[in-house]
Amino acid sequence: MNASPQSSGRLQLESYTDGRVSLIHGEAIETLRGMPSNSVDMVMTDPPYSSGGMMRGDRANATCRVKYQQTGSGAHYSEFSGDNRDQRSFVVWSSIWMGEARRVMKPGGLIACFTDWRQLPATTDSMQVAGLVWRGLIPWVKTGFRPCKGRWGNQAEYLVWGTNGPRKLDGPCFPGAYKFATPRDRIHMTQKPLDLMTELCRVAHGPEAVILDPFMGSGTTIEAAMALGKRATGIESDPEIFKTAVGRISPLSSR
Repeated sequence: MNASPQSSGRLQLESYTDGRVSLIHGEAIETLRGMPSNSVDMVMTDPPYSSGGMMRGDRANATCRVKYQQTGSGAHYSEFSGDNRDQRSFVVWSSIWMGEARRVMKPGGLIACFTDWRQLPATTDSMQVAGLVWRGLIPWVKTGFRPCKGRWGNQAEYLVWGTNGPRKLDGPCFPGAYKFATPRDRIHMTQKPLDLMTELCRVAHGPEAVILDPFMGSGTTIEAAMALGKRATGIESDPEIFKTAVGRISPLSSR
């Protein structure tokens, strides 16, 4: 980890780098604005959904103790911020960070952003407002889910994907849906399965491809990119979650 924090206005940023991987402690939009244009092949991320309820009061609840954690669960996860926006502010915020992501993406680069059923329309709108070409949806179907009597179960989350302009038709065809269990031994409340993220990151062509995750969390996207021998950059605003990601990724760099 960089022992000399870099001053950046409101935030003191710290970073970890090993040459192929760079982890940055900072707010996503501010950090993206400091990154060079046309430098990233793929943006793969899982931002805060600002979901988890039908009413404003539901969205304002604690992320890990109330909104996304089943009653009676003994697990403890760090709270994460940015998850209490209403629909309009969520669209504005998403459009801003996606616009900055588009600037740092190479022409034809890919963007893939997770969302749930409530924020699916807002996420697809935001991607198009940001100037990206919305290309489709990839369902992540969970092998285990919370039952709901008399109704269809909410068994899927969705990867909204697009490109920075036209993209050359090249390489293999990848699946249009994936089925994986939610991780049991999670270190972040909304952590995605490593196997799922590894399969998704295969779409980035070549070992020198750079994958960016502006909402890194515990670092699953980064670990997936490393497993494929690709370069990766992660951004995380919460200091405790950032430390968790560094603790997870740094031992892998020495292998």
